[in-house]
Amino acid sequence: MATKEATSTAQMRPKRLALGIFAPYNKTNTPDFYYQEFLSLLSTANIEYEESLFLKLRQTDNNTFFTKGKMQEVSDFCHEHAIKEIIISELLSPIQERNLEDATSCTVFDREYLILDIFSKSAKTSEGKIQVEMAEIEFMKTRIIGKGREYAQQAGFIGGRGPGETLKEEIKQHFAEKYRQSRKKLVILSNSRETQRKERIKNKMPVIALIGYTNAGKSSLLNRLTKSSVLAEDKLFATLDITTRELFIDSTKKYLVSDTVGFISQLPHNLIESFKSTLDELQYATLLLQVVDISNPDWKHQVDVVHATLKDLQVNKPMIYVFNKIDKLSAEELAAMEPLLAEYQPNVYIHTTSKDGIATLMNRIKATEL
Repeated sequence: MATKEATSTAQMRPKRLALGIFAPYNKTNTPDFYYQEFLSLLSTANIEYEESLFLKLRQTDNNTFFTKGKMQEVSDFCHEHAIKEIIISELLSPIQERNLEDATSCTVFDREYLILDIFSKSAKTSEGKIQVEMAEIEFMKTRIIGKGREYAQQAGFIGGRGPGETLKEEIKQHFAEKYRQSRKKLVILSNSRETQRKERIKNKMPVIALIGYTNAGKSSLLNRLTKSSVLAEDKLFATLDITTRELFIDSTKKYLVSDTVGFISQLPHNLIESFKSTLDELQYATLLLQVVDISNPDWKHQVDVVHATLKDLQVNKPMIYVFNKIDKLSAEELAAMEPLLAEYQPNVYIHTTSKDGIATLMNRIKATEL
């Protein structure tokens, strides 16, 4: 994003705090993992920081996010360590963000800004870039427009339409026009995608969509199944744009396999809305392969996040659970987990860096009525 852009050299920028929060609304059972995921987001975005702080909250406030005592704790920490910028792991409303900035005298960046920054750096195709741009417009609109009243008050006007309100209207019009232009471009690209969909339907070609939590191994599985060389990095949101490859089973039956954007806890609503045209591909899939990093101690929560996102998108398709990275577990650990894994059917265990389980997965796909 162009605004609030990180600089690479610590000496050239204000001192930063990575503020991780485990709030009562968080459903994961492993706070440490949630904090490490936040630090991974910072690493993926190449955002540097000098100090880090992790807090567990018993409750949050709609206006200030933090209760009075926790707000004082954060404020004291910032003053003690001369912090000027805070990157927080949570989604904040504009008013919560402003109140935190007022209390700490710091500039605050929330989870939405952080994920938008990653998406902006990761988008490669025209469609992906436009979708990120639309999400950025919606994000900035809520942050900047809300300051119109402050501009008017600073100018000394009470009531009426001061210069701040005039500026506010100009900003609203600017964002509305930029959003309209982006939407127009996206419609053109979406029409092209729709033509491709109709061709697939006409040819009765089954479409398999790879879904799952970010960094679960979807791109690696796509490469293994289709002998492709799609970018597969060990980082969050390595893939944003849908990649589709052909899959042949027994050299006869042909499928199309599509890799999709990964999901994550508290994925900002603006991103889900902006990526609707991409995520709509799931509506046209004939089979979903949910890739799960079984070596992750929070894997069950990640599956729940994927289920919740599919529900929000109103996607209800046949699914095979693909439990990946079994090589990171001992035989005893895997055996101990099998009763819980058995709840997710049908399933298969694989290891994408070898061929372990791939033949079984291919047979599962072949046996599914598509």
